[in-house]
Amino acid sequence: MNKEKVIFAFFIILALTLNFGFFIGDIDNPLHHHAFELFAAIVVNLIATVLKFGDRTHLGAVLLATSLVADLQLLGAAAVWAVALYGMGSGTHEGTMVSVVSLAGGALVANIVSVVLLVAETMAVRR
Repeated sequence: MNKEKVIFAFFIILALTLNFGFFIGDIDNPLHHHAFELFAAIVVNLIATVLKFGDRTHLGAVLLATSLVADLQLLGAAAVWAVALYGMGSGTHEGTMVSVVSLAGGALVANIVSVVLLVAETMAVRR
């Protein structure tokens, strides 16, 4: 068993599950979406992105692209939430949460694509 591949797959799947955990729930209800879970999803996605830099194959480039998309959308979600809470001083409204959760949903799609590609690559190596 290759330890680097295990760590690589672990962080990709953990990024997906944390992102899903934040995304699930009523889209406009702030009580269903915890800020620390978004923070954890961002941190794990950034770690997964760093791990993807070493792969120089075409599939590695696509995996890196999906990770960069997820990072961008999760950081955008955090920025929208931070501006709503601290920039405008008006607190979190339904419209703000809809934007935050929608951006996290886009990141979720990118993470799903990344996991599907990882599984497809694993299946191709076995054959």
